[in-house]
Amino acid sequence: MRTISTAILGLAVSIGLAGSVEAQSARSDIEAALVTFTKAFNAKDAAAVAAHYTEDAAILPPDSRRVDGRDKIQQFWQGAIDGGVSDLALEAVEVSESGDFAFEVGKFSLKAPGKDANPVDQAGKYIVIWKKGTDGAWQLYRDIWNADPATQQ
Repeated sequence: MRTISTAILGLAVSIGLAGSVEAQSARSDIEAALVTFTKAFNAKDAAAVAAHYTEDAAILPPDSRRVDGRDKIQQFWQGAIDGGVSDLALEAVEVSESGDFAFEVGKFSLKAPGKDANPVDQAGKYIVIWKKGTDGAWQLYRDIWNADPATQQ
């Protein structure tokens, strides 16, 4: 009886650790995707940025309408790049995984054109729902963000 209890406890611990490993795997995969996303953005390659999204993805930019589909998302990011947004940095703060979806809360910083076309630092936060493709790769499925309040100097 003791052997069965020990085996059940061992199985429960193994299942718990497997869940933890999966979440860690999602986190490391998503953090790697953030690196390639920011490199593409900072290289002004909107097509490579858009490739991080699923075909049926949607972004929900602040003070703008929802943008649906990879092609329109590429156009959105091209507009931001052409408008002078640069020096994007992303950081995953929280990552949780559930089946074929992962949920990320993060923070960003970037430079955006300010008054007189001088770049200003901007920071904010975001939530992304990631979707695992049939190939096992994580892609952005839903993406929403907003800026932190401006700090006075």
